[in-house]
Amino acid sequence: MMHWNATALASVPDQKPLAGVKVLDFSELVPGPFMTQSLVEMGADVIKIERPPHGDNLRVMSPSLFDALNRGKRSMQLNLKDEHDREQVLRLLDGADVLVENYRPGVMQKLGLGAADMLARHPRLIYVSVSGYGSDGPWRQRSGHDMNYLASAGIVALSMTEANPAPFMGVPYADVGASVYALAALTTALFQRERTNRGQHLDVSMADCAAHWCNVRIPVLRNSDPDNARASISKIQKRPGYGVFRCSDDQAITIAALEMHFWQALVRTLDLDDFADGVFESYPYRAQHTDAINRAIGRAIARWSSAEAIARLEAADVPVSLVESPLMLHENAQFKARGLFVDTPRGPLARFPVRLAGM
Repeated sequence: MMHWNATALASVPDQKPLAGVKVLDFSELVPGPFMTQSLVEMGADVIKIERPPHGDNLRVMSPSLFDALNRGKRSMQLNLKDEHDREQVLRLLDGADVLVENYRPGVMQKLGLGAADMLARHPRLIYVSVSGYGSDGPWRQRSGHDMNYLASAGIVALSMTEANPAPFMGVPYADVGASVYALAALTTALFQRERTNRGQHLDVSMADCAAHWCNVRIPVLRNSDPDNARASISKIQKRPGYGVFRCSDDQAITIAALEMHFWQALVRTLDLDDFADGVFESYPYRAQHTDAINRAIGRAIARWSSAEAIARLEAADVPVSLVESPLMLHENAQFKARGLFVDTPRGPLARFPVRLAGM
């Protein structure tokens, strides 16, 4: 087993943060591969173990997405049910620091590669399991995808409106969110291992991770209208001076004038005389008139092109942004200045967004 020495690595000025860390990646589709691709960018050596005959299902379902999530990894196809191939996996694990898998709980154990057995054999191994609902509980064997986990965690309920009772999440938030939690837990476990010389099993549930996000909404709901959940959620969804508004050139912009100074600047900039009275400087009072306020903002914004609206609102320091197309993000001046996008065989993609020494 490789002994990764954080102090020694830190002494090399151009050394990538996770150089020398070897990862065996058994994961498929989005959650695991999104995380392990970030590990590649941090310098880890990731070997992707794929099932025959065609490997990761994403190769067939969406080759372009497969390429995006697995760039920089080595890959080999092994049948984990075959004794010879399984022995090859065990030999690879002799030099590995991390194992990542996202099968349903119990699958790796049946294959002779479960967390308890692998940690008994390799005490310094960090074994990362990413699954829909985690390794225990009544839902542990339930099948699912991103929308199911978001629904189970309360996120879908927070996104539903009377006009749109079946919201579509444009990004697989549960998948990607769990990946980021797994990444944070893994890097913390590597740091912890330097102190304890012991590995551990990280049990990452996509539903758990999504439920954790609800901590920023649950206290508000509890203190709102406990007898009318729909009304309470509506208060979170609809805020005065906050939303998406259409300009004269049919481009959409977002405005988020929540705090007092932003609200006052918005009223001045848009000539919202009907709401200039001092009583509207109370947020709770404004919240009671959300619909009227946002309709007035919509009428005012519709007079201007998106460029003019953004220029006027930026000059007044009102929070405003154009609703950007994801296909054009690499041309965005802000992201260009930060060097966020890198060229790949599938076109420009965002790099890991936080810079670390050596990256």
